[in-house]
Amino acid sequence: MKIAIGADHAGFQLKEELRANLSAAGHEVIDYGTGNSESTDYPDYAAGVAEEVSQGKAERGILVCSTGVGMSIAANKVPGIRAALAWNEDEVRLTREHNDANVLTLGAKYHNADQAEKLVEVFLSTQFSGGRHSRRLGKIEDMERKGAHQGETEQQ
Repeated sequence: MKIAIGADHAGFQLKEELRANLSAAGHEVIDYGTGNSESTDYPDYAAGVAEEVSQGKAERGILVCSTGVGMSIAANKVPGIRAALAWNEDEVRLTREHNDANVLTLGAKYHNADQAEKLVEVFLSTQFSGGRHSRRLGKIEDMERKGAHQGETEQQ
């Protein structure tokens, strides 16, 4: 699988470990940085990974920052991205099955390499279940196309 990965300075070390493990497992990994632990801005890396996934150049994306929250917020600004911050294997499985999440965000402050590797493994191996969840994703896609503000006006 082709995977885009990125991190800011706080997630650099965990990203490096995940990148090495993914490559060793035979995945093609596109690294959007950062390349060291010097202070940097997480939206820059979220944008690169999210654009790669949104354009279909990568099948999935993984982003790491201190908490995972900032990366999730930034990545979700890119149309077509469903970035999910998840804390345990069950959440990761459900966000793939129900939400067809295409980017996983992780908090390096809260996950060690072994824990993060397990979450990534679930993220990559779980398929979207479709069915009623497809209808819900369609509504999210409509929101993206219309813009949230335009949708509010139509409902009033």
